[in-house]
Amino acid sequence: MNRKLENRIAVVTGGTTGIGLGIAQELAAEGAKLFILGRRQEELDAAVKSIGNGAVGVRGDVTRLEDLDRLYDAEQQHGGQIDILVANAGGGSFQPLGAITEEEFDRTFGLNVKATLFTVQKALPLLKDGASVILTGSTESTRAIPAFSVYGATKAAIRNFARHWALDLKDRRIRVNTLAPGATLTPGLQGLTASEAEWKGLEGGLSAQIPLGRLADPREIGRAAAFLASDDASYVNGIELFVDGGFAQI
Repeated sequence: MNRKLENRIAVVTGGTTGIGLGIAQELAAEGAKLFILGRRQEELDAAVKSIGNGAVGVRGDVTRLEDLDRLYDAEQQHGGQIDILVANAGGGSFQPLGAITEEEFDRTFGLNVKATLFTVQKALPLLKDGASVILTGSTESTRAIPAFSVYGATKAAIRNFARHWALDLKDRRIRVNTLAPGATLTPGLQGLTASEAEWKGLEGGLSAQIPLGRLADPREIGRAAAFLASDDASYVNGIELFVDGGFAQI
């Protein structure tokens, strides 16, 4: 079977659950060897097992720069130069204007923006010329939903990172693209609600706004990432690829 990412080295942050795990699984299914970073050892061990293909898990937090250093040290010891980097780790919470706390603002920007910047910057010496860098954005970079402005602002920043970095890295032929998932069935999304009834209400409300009438499976997002990582996307650079069932397109 011809696998489009055979013998390539990929690093995925936040690769233990949700969209990050779906991306890691699909990259591995196409032949890549994965290095993933995650905070919780039990989830990390389970993810490594589910990804297979010699995946390596490193426990750490993307907001701690020393943990990013450990990730890349481990990659150097057990891999080679990086072909694919997916800066995926992120998150947020609902807080309407008037109730936004400084703590939540700093946490969300630290996780989604600062950590993404240093995830990519610290990888630069290890990235192959011609590598693919994928940043996980969101439909909230262009579509507003109530009480989610801080998260949306961070994802708009991610989108602009891709534009600027595509220029900064042009001499090395490194492609930088943003992958913008829509509502996806993940523990993180479910964690935004406090009860099963609230979750059902959120899921139903989101599904009603999506032309395909359902939430995405994380592996569907992963297949789009595998495309961006592959030679099939060799002339795709600086874009925001929406994988959202049509939500942000109407």
